[in-house]
Amino acid sequence: MTKTVFSSREFNQDAGGAKRAAREGPVIITDRGRPAHVLLSYEAYQKLTRKPANIIDLLAMPGVADIPFEAPRMGPIVRPTDLP
Repeated sequence: MTKTVFSSREFNQDAGGAKRAAREGPVIITDRGRPAHVLLSYEAYQKLTRKPANIIDLLAMPGVADIPFEAPRMGPIVRPTDLP
């Protein structure tokens, strides 16, 4: 992944170049030499904002029933009792 830096002036003069650079990695746009914005491809943005899957969603996916899986057996759970 390549990081590219554009000043605000360079970005305004060559937005197409910034978009092409964003295909390869994030483009940092600076204001007065300091990072101010980041341009990403939409695909990279989706990866960053994707909601983490939970186990229920994963088990509900099509084709999951065909995956062989055997859960390991646990021994008995013993808890000490607190009698008055």
